[in-house]
Amino acid sequence: MFGDIMGMMGKLKETQQKVEETKKRLDTVLLEEKSNDDLLKVTITANRAVKSISIDEALLEDKEQLEDYLILTLNKAIEQATKVNEAELAAVAKDGMPNIPGMDSLFK
Repeated sequence: MFGDIMGMMGKLKETQQKVEETKKRLDTVLLEEKSNDDLLKVTITANRAVKSISIDEALLEDKEQLEDYLILTLNKAIEQATKVNEAELAAVAKDGMPNIPGMDSLFK
């Protein structure tokens, strides 16, 4: 019994390390989101850190329009990054979880 517990604890520690490595790797995964007319472009990491924003000159003339573009495009970028982040971390967690009865349904 203790061997099983120690094995599970080792597996959990290994999984935790893999999750941390995945989080670091996701800092290097860049995603680009654009407005529908390509006047605004946002680059974000899979960990949801904004890396760059490119604004077309035409948007600089209307503050409200620029604000709307920023909100919409940033929200789309964050949503995309969140999906990538969650999928990657769930895959690592599912792969590394010990076989505990009833726990497999948490990662489906």
